Amino acid sequence: PASPRRCRTQDVQGDGRWMSLHHRFVADSKDKEPEVVFIGDSLVRLMHQCEIWREFFSPLHALNFGIGGDSTQHVLWRLENGELEHIRPKIVVVWVGTNNLGHAAEQVTGGIKAIVQLVNKRQPQARVVVLGLALQMWEMITTGGSKGKVYGSSLYHF
Repeated sequence: PASPRRCRTQDVQGDGRWMSLHHRFVADSKDKEPEVVFIGDSLVRLMHQCEIWREFFSPLHALNFGIGGDSTQHVLWRLENGELEHIRPKIVVVWVGTNNLGHAAEQVTGGIKAIVQLVNKRQPQARVVVLGLALQMWEMITTGGSKGKVYGSSLYHF
């Protein structure tokens, strides 16, 4: 099977926001010593605004490397380009794949597996936690669950 694609995202807003966030995450990885790192899309990013983040994750010096709109290929690119270089977290939480809506289940799970393999390679001391896809609920609502069940079962067996 073909290896998962890696790419930067298009600058949809035209303001360099995505690359700016990536550069900030790389800088944060040089300046901080997190116990936990969260990596993913807007679902990860939004966690930073919740009380649970302040109560439970801030004391762990957690880093939030979530960017709205990111798909698995964007997260792969970011991780290959410095976001994990200077840190040694105990736990890396991966939550991505929702923005891969429309891709085959094998492509989405292949991208998530590639992310996990890269994290394991770059951070062998860290435990990797993959959160379930919000897409599973969306698919169960819109299609009666067929694609959502495939995503979920593919990840479960991973």
